[in-house]
Amino acid sequence: MLEKLDMTQLISMFDLLPGTLFWIKDQDCRFIHANQLFVEHSGLRCISNILGQTDYAISPPQLARQYMSDDQKVMAGEIVTNRVELNMEPSGEFSWYSTSKRPLFDSHHNIIGSYGFTHSLEQSAQTLSNVEAIKAPVEFVRKNFHQEISVTELAEISFLSVSALERRFKKYLGKTPKQFINEIRLENARRKLIETRLPILEIANQCGFAEHSYFSRQFKSMFGVLPSDLREEVTRKVSTSDLDAIEQDQHL
Repeated sequence: MLEKLDMTQLISMFDLLPGTLFWIKDQDCRFIHANQLFVEHSGLRCISNILGQTDYAISPPQLARQYMSDDQKVMAGEIVTNRVELNMEPSGEFSWYSTSKRPLFDSHHNIIGSYGFTHSLEQSAQTLSNVEAIKAPVEFVRKNFHQEISVTELAEISFLSVSALERRFKKYLGKTPKQFINEIRLENARRKLIETRLPILEIANQCGFAEHSYFSRQFKSMFGVLPSDLREEVTRKVSTSDLDAIEQDQHL
């Protein structure tokens, strides 16, 4: 009976799982399938915009690197089961998710890709209680990233020692508290560069970076582009859109 089962029909069943994102990737970490919720979560309308793409096409660079690094580890034999992690929502906000990943085999048991599931834990109080000690400092950083924040301060908020807090961050986020603070600041700076016309130096200051050169180096390391280059690209796209709109008006 299993031999006669239509795989397309089987895969489509994952659209019925409430609140669950599902995807399949090939050996090069390119998407070959995703359920409808995954497509919507990516901010795209159609699965055709995802197929053949990597995470870099739909996620911020720092998250794309993390996802693809996971894929490589899974295809090398590492198993991910119900790992609690912080992922980005389409709105740009972060939420807690539980993720599982497995290697994908062909009929000869050769690894030909990977697949995975993830679902939001925001509605699961019992699961979130297990990471409450890290949720508090995460929320504090999100609200106060523009201020000076010390790891000691975060440990006090969490009622943990500094070493225990760092272990929690490594376990759930795969990074140190300092790295997390830096990434939150940089992500907010990126959004301000795109969504506002504020001077770059002012954006750096608003996001907790006192030294402009350090901000530029960190920004390029995380996003692969200098703040000035990103601003120039955004300005060029806006100008092009304005010209297109004027041309359309002239033809009406």
